Amino acid sequence: MRSNRWLTAGALVSAIAGLAASIASLVDDLRARAQFCAESGCATVHASWWAKPFGIPMSLLGVVFFTAMAALAFIPRPRLRLYAALAGAAWAVFLIGLQAFEIGAWCKLCMVADPAAILHAACVIGGAGVVALEWRRIAASTAGVAALVIALGAVWGRSGPPPLPDDTPASVVREQVPDQVTIVEFLDFECPFCRKVQYALEEALAATPHKVRVVRKMLPFPDHPHAFGAAVMWCCADLQGKGEEMARELFRTPVEMLTKPTMEAIAKKIGCDMTRFEKDLEAGFNRVKADVQDAIDGGIHALPTLYVGGAPIVGSATTDELLAAIDRAAP
Repeated sequence: MRSNRWLTAGALVSAIAGLAASIASLVDDLRARAQFCAESGCATVHASWWAKPFGIPMSLLGVVFFTAMAALAFIPRPRLRLYAALAGAAWAVFLIGLQAFEIGAWCKLCMVADPAAILHAACVIGGAGVVALEWRRIAASTAGVAALVIALGAVWGRSGPPPLPDDTPASVVREQVPDQVTIVEFLDFECPFCRKVQYALEEALAATPHKVRVVRKMLPFPDHPHAFGAAVMWCCADLQGKGEEMARELFRTPVEMLTKPTMEAIAKKIGCDMTRFEKDLEAGFNRVKADVQDAIDGGIHALPTLYVGGAPIVGSATTDELLAAIDRAAP
């Protein structure tokens, strides 16, 4: 190890660092929620298709690659080592570009593993030698990987849900409960954008491993003729515990058919007590007025507006974006 000792040490250390980051990333991929890298960029990257192309975690490829490079640091196979290092560096450059230009977000663990692969290749190209195959050095390398994984957990590990921003509307703050994610959604059943985002929300709720509670608040726009009536009808159904079923049916009903007879037929179809339903119309009316006031007080004027925990999402949102937001807000 005396010849080119700094390059030799750099090659081994970079392989150890890359392996530790890849192991931490694989743990996040296999767990119900991220433990090592749970911030917004990490969650967005992990929610993208590229995190698990064809169902194979990209982090697993990193573990295999860096394990091989760490092993080759002890084995005199210079040509194989060089070609593997060059391939790994080229792939790392591709992944960095992917985060920059395609995903538009950065994963902290990736920003350890990818530069580590590039540094490793530079050391190998520069003439890194082979480390003497001794058990104490293998044990030290293994211990180094474990120590770095623990350090990544200590520095970047999840410590609970993020605090709500100071400008979070009071009506959203009131709805938060411990031990689960609360999504507060301001909507209009005639709004085409609200209708579109519902499909993404349903997919996200079906896919997330977290406990999620959805609170809907009505904000019917005056220029939507059926919106206020639909909001009242939804409130009446929600008072009977049928809010989810009613919302699903209302969003799937053509807007021109959101008439009182049609909506009463929907309420009956989903199992509402129609005698109570009629009696609750005034309560539903008052609830819609209260929700509209909450929106005014919170400065909410665009639809749809969702608060995932305290994070606002205004307008369209994809399933992956909602999954990432839910993961960030999870306790």
